[in-house]
Amino acid sequence: MVRETELAEFPFSSKSVTIDGYRMAYLDEGQGECVVMVHGNPSWSYLYRNLVLALRGRYRCLVPDHMGCGRSDKPQRYPYRLQNHVDNLETLLERCGVRRCVLVVHDWGGAIGMGWAGRHPERVAGLVVLNTAAFRSDRIPLRIAVCRWPLLGALLVRGMNGFARAATVMAVRRRMRPGVAAGFLAPYGSWRDRVAVHAFVRDIPLDGRHPSMGALVEIEHSLAGLADRPMLICWGGGDFCFDDWFYQQWLRRFPAAEAHYFPGAGHYVLEDALDAIRPLVSRFLDRCYGTAP
Repeated sequence: MVRETELAEFPFSSKSVTIDGYRMAYLDEGQGECVVMVHGNPSWSYLYRNLVLALRGRYRCLVPDHMGCGRSDKPQRYPYRLQNHVDNLETLLERCGVRRCVLVVHDWGGAIGMGWAGRHPERVAGLVVLNTAAFRSDRIPLRIAVCRWPLLGALLVRGMNGFARAATVMAVRRRMRPGVAAGFLAPYGSWRDRVAVHAFVRDIPLDGRHPSMGALVEIEHSLAGLADRPMLICWGGGDFCFDDWFYQQWLRRFPAAEAHYFPGAGHYVLEDALDAIRPLVSRFLDRCYGTAP
């Protein structure tokens, strides 16, 4: 369990729901219209800490930890597949009574969050896209590909914490403060704790034989049903994984999106460009909900 008092910039207590016998943790901060923030791998709700602090005075901020991540349970025998994560998000939002929301997505949160949004487009007030994908691609950096290799991948990701630890350096262009890096790594302190981190890497569908490809294709097709929803794109141009090809894919699919490109920011764009992104998100939410002060 992550001890809450030891985390820099994270003055939050988690709530939880039980899904299929396992505890899924989430933040539920503030009141008002809802903003749902969906993280990727190898992060957790900690990724959104500064957005929550900025927005909870006027909005309800709901931030799940995917099963196996953050403060959620980390079952060792669990189907950590894209479809399961989408289903879990849907269950959580139903139980939390979320009838309408602005969705913020990053990394794997893109496919997971858009998976929910594609099922319920009428409940989407707006979309904020941060260095992510929700469509097919065969592009994968070598440094990630090796983490999928048999035996070596498990040793690197689960044994040496090579994926989560490397992200605190490779996913940013500005050096993380030690306390912040420790916050990102806090839930992933042992082989058992890193089960979902490794599972997410292996679940990247690169060809039609992959068991999650069908779910990804369905999500990709559902994006057309969201084309009329307001979208804000904030993109780190120094991302070694979700590079400019992915950015252009979002612009092609959502040509009316408000897009901001930050060439000096990396994959963790909220770490490198927070001061610029925070007011953009705040103004976007005000427009989506008509809540400008």
